[in-house]
Amino acid sequence: MAAANYLRSEDQFLCSICLDVLTDPVSTSCGHNFCKTCITEHWNTNDRFLCPVCKKAFTTRPDLCVNTLLSEMVSQFRQSAQQDASSSSSEQQVSKPGEVPCDVCAGTKLKALKSCLVCLVSYCETHLEPHLTASGLKRHQLIDPVENLDSRMCTKHDKPLELFCKTDRTYICMLCSVLDHKTHEFVPLKEEYEGQKAELGKTEAEIQQMIQKRRLKIEEIKRSADLSQEDADRAIAEGVQVFTSLKERVERGQAELINTIKEKQERAEKQAQAFIRELEQEISELMKRRTEVEQLSRSEDHLHLLQSVQTLNTNQPPATRDWTEVSVPPPSYEGTVSRAVAQLEQDLSTEMIKAELRRVQKFAVDVTLDPDTAHPYLILSDDGKQVYDSDVRKKLPDNPERFSKCTCVLGEQSFSSGRFYFEVQVKGKTEWTLGVARESISRKETIRLSPEDGYWTVCLSNGNEYEACENSLVLLSLRSQPQKVGVFVDYEDGLVSFYDVDAAALIYSFTSCSFTEKLFPFFSPENNDGGKNSAPLIISPVN
Repeated sequence: MAAANYLRSEDQFLCSICLDVLTDPVSTSCGHNFCKTCITEHWNTNDRFLCPVCKKAFTTRPDLCVNTLLSEMVSQFRQSAQQDASSSSSEQQVSKPGEVPCDVCAGTKLKALKSCLVCLVSYCETHLEPHLTASGLKRHQLIDPVENLDSRMCTKHDKPLELFCKTDRTYICMLCSVLDHKTHEFVPLKEEYEGQKAELGKTEAEIQQMIQKRRLKIEEIKRSADLSQEDADRAIAEGVQVFTSLKERVERGQAELINTIKEKQERAEKQAQAFIRELEQEISELMKRRTEVEQLSRSEDHLHLLQSVQTLNTNQPPATRDWTEVSVPPPSYEGTVSRAVAQLEQDLSTEMIKAELRRVQKFAVDVTLDPDTAHPYLILSDDGKQVYDSDVRKKLPDNPERFSKCTCVLGEQSFSSGRFYFEVQVKGKTEWTLGVARESISRKETIRLSPEDGYWTVCLSNGNEYEACENSLVLLSLRSQPQKVGVFVDYEDGLVSFYDVDAAALIYSFTSCSFTEKLFPFFSPENNDGGKNSAPLIISPVN
């Protein structure tokens, strides 16, 4: 028995020729085991008698006898394997809670594999066999096992529910169709099943599409949130930088104010000390004269006194300043603080505009001029970056996009959302107009530059007069003449701002604008004016 347990592995009972469990096992003198039939056929088909395992050669064909002990062990192994397989199969087939049991099994209920819609019975693998082999039963409709097959019977006629009444939207049997529902429209359950299955397929596809759209929307929102976080981080960094700079400016302004006040005080103190030293010197001289006069006045020598008086010239006092009008008024500090604060406000404003300009420059776009919109007087450079007025009308097609009355040109690029920024050099010009215009502006009539008419612009006229073209013109007071103008638009926020790039100053802002169309960059170099205004407008790269 110990030997049998040790050799229970299937590998111990395999034939080396057929690789199956040994049948009528025989052993060769070299100690290897084979099926009697396998080794006999092997030697019948070969000229030499060799052991298939170790290749030992036998001079004569060996006599083969069945290995009785090994044969018994193989037999026991087969029985044990069959019992294990039977036990495993039984365990797997026993119905578990939640599974449909076989309705035919007596005693232990095995798991049902199919349910018959004709018999209204569920069958295990064994009892299902007639439905798979008997010709009469093969026509029955089998489905995956289900419980409560009685619910598939017509409660009125005790017949299977085989039809679907479209009129009453209910399930009926064959008798129902000729009795209670004979005037109704009905179809076989399978047909309704196929139709509903197709509809479910469509619904599933629609739901899947909705799911996909929402997943894409989630990704879009996540990307938006990430961008928002990046914008927030960037804004915080920029804010910290600005406020750090402002703090340094305030501290520097405070130090300068204190130094100014101290310098005034030091000057007053030095003047007072100089007066004091001069007064002390005069006092010293006067005290010396008083001593001389006092000593002389005590003399009893008539001649000596008279001679000394003439020498000292006592009638004339020593040379001294008239101190009657001399004073050291305290320094006036009125205006010092206010001027310092005003300068600080100017510095802070400049610093904030610089920070704002750096921020909007991040939205720089590449703008080129659209030749199809240019007035016939205008000359555009080959790269579409420069424009000036030639005072000579060219022969150009009068297409709908072209300006006919005013020397204007639009940019090729349009914007209907987001933020964008571009810069234009205006150096050397006495007149110009810059900004943005909506797509529907009039191109064939004299235009009025105002937001009501679709223009958000600023302009220069007469060499030094700057105006914002609101519905009513707004005169602008600029500290310096811009050489390069930056234009920034925030479409959703309704903002159009103009900057003096070199001076880092805000020229003007249109606020609370309502944009509903595409916006185009707008350029007008204005009239040539006999060469006085011949310099071009130049779209510059943003640094």
